[in-house]
Amino acid sequence: MSDLVQLLTPEGVRVADDTYDPWVADVDDQTMRSLYRDLVLVRRFDTEAVALQRQGELGLWASLLGQEGAQVGAGRALRAHDAAFPTYREHGVAWCRGVDPLDVLGLFRGVTLGGWDPRRHGMHLYTIVIGAQTLHATGYAMGVQRDGAVGTGDPDRDTAVLAFFGDGATSQGDVNEAFIWASVTNAPVVFFCQNNQWAISEPLERQSRIPLFRRAHGFGFPGVRVDGNDVLACLAVTRAALARAREGSGPMLVEAFTYRMGAHTTSDDPTRYRVEAELEQWRLKDPVERVKAYLLRGGLADPDWLDALDAEAEQLAERVRTGCRALPEPDPAAVFDHVYAVLDPDLAAQRDEIARMAALLEQVDA
Repeated sequence: MSDLVQLLTPEGVRVADDTYDPWVADVDDQTMRSLYRDLVLVRRFDTEAVALQRQGELGLWASLLGQEGAQVGAGRALRAHDAAFPTYREHGVAWCRGVDPLDVLGLFRGVTLGGWDPRRHGMHLYTIVIGAQTLHATGYAMGVQRDGAVGTGDPDRDTAVLAFFGDGATSQGDVNEAFIWASVTNAPVVFFCQNNQWAISEPLERQSRIPLFRRAHGFGFPGVRVDGNDVLACLAVTRAALARAREGSGPMLVEAFTYRMGAHTTSDDPTRYRVEAELEQWRLKDPVERVKAYLLRGGLADPDWLDALDAEAEQLAERVRTGCRALPEPDPAAVFDHVYAVLDPDLAAQRDEIARMAALLEQVDA
């Protein structure tokens, strides 16, 4: 695939790229180890969340298995004052933005409507409606323009927006409308498409007759395809795209060519629509194993360090297990909070009735 940007082969061999090598020139051995740590811990969190759903502790879970490289690479490319707009699968990005995994689980357990402060983390809440977040991101980017936070040359002020979505979302009207608005307003937004080859059960070849990154050209802005299982390439390409947006050069589409190793969500059975041979082919391109191979090949990770990381991953899993079950149940009347500035009398009466019924149930349980 000649148009694929790759800096690290599946075997863990570093390859040169004149265009994108400068964007990771600061990535030293310690940074590579930190990238590997993120990949390992994000995968362990995801594995534990799947298990929690199977045990009835979560209502649903959308696994990111196989997409860790794309998410950690893109997430680490963001600056503190940039803004990320996720789907419902960006657990790796949430990790990189400092969101507590328990805040993510709260949404899927049904005890919160979001769980974290977007202003604090520079990451907005998960979006369930397919593709809607691309319009939110574009509108936010247009606001950044109007605030004069683009193209000033001040790295502490210039801001970019990163919108995540999947290959299936590119068939949605919202995404195409976002492309139009971003293009004509020259908005500082990077569209990051994780092409994991399947829109639930619909394969890529039934979604588009051309590579997805080339769609950007029809809207008037550039697109690039990157190896989505290569965390280093995803970091470099996303850094370059975000820098371009911050300087005022407008939107860009990044297609991270990856694969969804697990089910679409825990309610899905992928064995009904894809074959095991395809899965085996992509296992050889695993984003976590390729960084491990790079570290081992260069003598950058000894057994003691790897064992300590495994122990840290187990500690995270234990915290996720116990913390998830300890999440407090919400006040039923809280559903009326943060909806209207002033509740109308009918809604206020409904809230009071729910509160009265909840109090009666507590008396019965006592």
